[in-house]
Amino acid sequence: MSEPDSRSIGVSYVMPVLNEVDEIRSAVESLVSQDHEGPFEVILALGPSVDGTNEVVAEMARLDPRIRSIPNPVGSTPAGLNVAILASQYPVTVRVDAHSVLPPDYTRIAVETLVASGADNVGGIMHAEGRTPFEKAVARAYGSSVGLGGTPHHVGGKEGPAETAYLGVFQRHRLIEVGLFDENIKRGQDWELNRRLRATGGVVWFTPRLTVTYRPRPSLAKLVRQFVATGIWRGELVRRFAFANSLRYLVPPVMVLAVALGVVAGLVGVVGAIAGTAVAWFLIGFVVPAVYLVFVVAATFVSARDEDGRTRAWFLVVLPCIHFGWGIGFVAGFLSLTKNITAHIGR
Repeated sequence: MSEPDSRSIGVSYVMPVLNEVDEIRSAVESLVSQDHEGPFEVILALGPSVDGTNEVVAEMARLDPRIRSIPNPVGSTPAGLNVAILASQYPVTVRVDAHSVLPPDYTRIAVETLVASGADNVGGIMHAEGRTPFEKAVARAYGSSVGLGGTPHHVGGKEGPAETAYLGVFQRHRLIEVGLFDENIKRGQDWELNRRLRATGGVVWFTPRLTVTYRPRPSLAKLVRQFVATGIWRGELVRRFAFANSLRYLVPPVMVLAVALGVVAGLVGVVGAIAGTAVAWFLIGFVVPAVYLVFVVAATFVSARDEDGRTRAWFLVVLPCIHFGWGIGFVAGFLSLTKNITAHIGR
């Protein structure tokens, strides 16, 4: 690639899609509205949806020949990405999520940065944006250091080489060279792919100039399911690769274990107090969950102080769900206790 050609470089948008009837239209519309001058195609890898998603995609494809769909019978994210990448024709691959909405200048800036930096992959900030009080609370948690740890692709940072990147705009030939996404990893496959890109001499580049609007899960049940699955696979990746900067990933599981032990100790103390035995001192265990509760309340006042009352109330619920979902999943994944369920929950 040469810098003068950046405006005319063709791009292929690849998106795995499964049961996204409420989000798929706005996600695709944001792609066809990009101001990048080069040719493009939108390839949607359709899993076995049951909510009418595939019918919506079929309608969009009939109206615009640049949009096409291919089957993804496995239904998983990495499998969908791989079949779409192999079916693509342009030298730049833009990974897109059905919950993401790209601003009009996203592709243009990304391709310019890809060429100027010489990177294999360029990514930016995931800006969560909610529409309901619940979704707004989730978005606040996403964009807060108390929610997802304050990583650059959530809260921003300095432009330059990075460990991984959100979504990603790739040089297609490098994806092929390193063997595409690992289909045995249902979550965190982006980190693992970027690990291989870097291990083979490539560069992953972060730029805060790229911002993607992300639509949070619309219900508490879906949010918990998402974070349990994410935690499971993050635990598996830490166990498998033991990556050095995993300290921040250990905070939720340590917190979960501490709170659980504190509650157990406190209950033992209650029994001891009733029986009049020395184990009544175990009541001190309740200090740990009490401290966590104070932390959640304080975090709500700080992180969600600008939101309305309903959103702040949801934040009180959302934050522990994120922490405990991730933490419980992480422990299970790290200890390899989920081999029979990760294939299902990881989709």
